[in-house]
Amino acid sequence: MPAAALILGGGAGFLAGRYWFPVETAAVPAPMPPERPAERLTLAPVAFTDLPGWGEDDTGQVVPALARSCAKLDALPADRPLDRDLKQAGTVADWRAVCAALPTGKGAEAAAVRGFFERHFRPYRASGNDDASGLFTGYYEPELKGSRRQGGRFIVPLYGVPADLVQIDLGQFAPDLKGRSIAGRVEQGRLRPYPDRSLIETAYLKGKGLEILWVDDPVDAFFLQVQGSGRVVLPDGGAVRVAFAGHNGHGFVPIGRLLIESGKIPREKMSMQAIRDWLRANPAEAAGLMRRNPRYVFFRELAGANAADGPLGAQGVALTPGRSLAVDRRFVPLGVPLWLDTTAPDGAPLRRVMVAQDIGGAIQGPVRGDIFFGAGEAALEQAGRMRSPGAYYLLLPRAAAN
Repeated sequence: MPAAALILGGGAGFLAGRYWFPVETAAVPAPMPPERPAERLTLAPVAFTDLPGWGEDDTGQVVPALARSCAKLDALPADRPLDRDLKQAGTVADWRAVCAALPTGKGAEAAAVRGFFERHFRPYRASGNDDASGLFTGYYEPELKGSRRQGGRFIVPLYGVPADLVQIDLGQFAPDLKGRSIAGRVEQGRLRPYPDRSLIETAYLKGKGLEILWVDDPVDAFFLQVQGSGRVVLPDGGAVRVAFAGHNGHGFVPIGRLLIESGKIPREKMSMQAIRDWLRANPAEAAGLMRRNPRYVFFRELAGANAADGPLGAQGVALTPGRSLAVDRRFVPLGVPLWLDTTAPDGAPLRRVMVAQDIGGAIQGPVRGDIFFGAGEAALEQAGRMRSPGAYYLLLPRAAAN
């Protein structure tokens, strides 16, 4: 029996993405399974009065986040579409016009900012394949203890991007692959998979001088990779901010799911804190479990204003706690404000204006968001328990719809 048939239990083939790969067997081939409908974003125009809780948010708090996204437009051509697939998003010129009207300083009070949105934007209820409900989780910026030199308790490396890592934006080759990327290394003229976490941590990058920092806790280093950015406090009290610079191209495997499946942590008690506590309480098993997530993240050190302002999101702007949202950019353009309607970890309504400024490997789907809660343990307490159904409404320039 072919190896693939053994793995799949004797089936006639396997589905990878949109393509069916047959496997030779002695049995009559089974018919190809039906393709799952492609995910799509649909937008329905609504009134601001239809937004649940509109008028209750202190909208002035979103101004710094939106101003940072607006500033990213300065270097772009005015006639460039903000998103080639989302016509309602308009052009860079449309956004520059509304950004110029954004209240700032003492004028950025809640009522003034609310009026700004009502005058210049139109809300659209977002749906995925006509389903407006989605999932909303949270993330935070970890704080680690580390050193620029290896030694003592600082033995866990944070690596910069290897020279042989090739990162490819697939959207440059085919429109239906927008938002997708792969990574690997070139061998004999062909792109091959890059080593997984296990090989990287045990051998592959040792001796290549790619260590940018050394930290004292492998669990903290793992969480840093999951979150994508963080602060490292040095022995002299100074701090270094590191940001995501790339990954090895392997799929992300959530170890929380593995802990639930193995009965280590009950589903109803699962959280980021529960995962961290289990890993630290079971060091003999922790390394093996973490290596079952083959994705490995590489970092770069931020300097200057970027280091002081906060962690950088995928849009290249500093994230704002409670106002920056990670989205799936296949469906939602970065820089777009949204009205979020979900529930906080304590059960209270969480309804506010957010700005799409980041992405995440697990953030996939037309209605899916990850709320940035800030840095440190207090942010972890919120982010680790955030997992709520909800919806969002894209706020797009009125000029684009006229």
